[in-house]
Amino acid sequence: MPEPRWFTPDRPDAEIRVFLLAHAGSGAVAYRGWDQLLPATVAVQAVTLPGRQGRRGEPLPTDWEATLSDLHSALIAELDERPYAVFGHCLGAQLAYRLTVRLEAGGDPAPCLLGMSGWAPTGFFRAPANHEDIPMAEVVAWIRELGAIPDVVAADPDMLDLVLPPVIADFRLAADHTDDAAVVDCPLVSYVGREDPLMLEPSAMRTWADRSTRYLGHREYGGTHFYLDEHKAAVMSDFAGHLTRLVPVG
Repeated sequence: MPEPRWFTPDRPDAEIRVFLLAHAGSGAVAYRGWDQLLPATVAVQAVTLPGRQGRRGEPLPTDWEATLSDLHSALIAELDERPYAVFGHCLGAQLAYRLTVRLEAGGDPAPCLLGMSGWAPTGFFRAPANHEDIPMAEVVAWIRELGAIPDVVAADPDMLDLVLPPVIADFRLAADHTDDAAVVDCPLVSYVGREDPLMLEPSAMRTWADRSTRYLGHREYGGTHFYLDEHKAAVMSDFAGHLTRLVPVG
């Protein structure tokens, strides 16, 4: 059986690598074309968790710590001597933050920059403890309103059966995480859509200032939870600016 492919292919000629972690239910496909948004010196490698896209034959993740441990092991095996950054949106941000906490605590090579998008450890929506008791129709309606499932998919039962399980599994995974207010030494910058319905407090994203000893600030853009669909070029331009200042190349 082939080894699971956690990451899209590397470009060995690149001087820096950026690992991208997607929102709940998605994987590398969420970042298709993002390699065009960063300088040629930067290789983009998107992450796919088990149970979706090219890894559909694997069981969906059910345990936060086990998933984080598997991702940590996969990343360590993938790294070389080059510096790297990590950017995550929604569940991807949650995983990226906890992955960096684990890397620093274990003395492993840590990211030179961390990008947090569409999630913060406080002031953001958290799945309720009784989320499994909520009728599926209500769950689908809420996910559809959020924009996580296109209308054409929501209207097709066969497509919904294919798309929905990873989304639900990832919501359960996120709810399994317990926050311990860990602080990272890695430089950190945060991004959000100004009208994100999951942002329960207007200042939620700025709480990242308490989670990094080198907080680089916060950027807001027009849009809701999936503001990146429209503003990905602007976000990556800002992220790349931080990255090249931290790691001069060329």
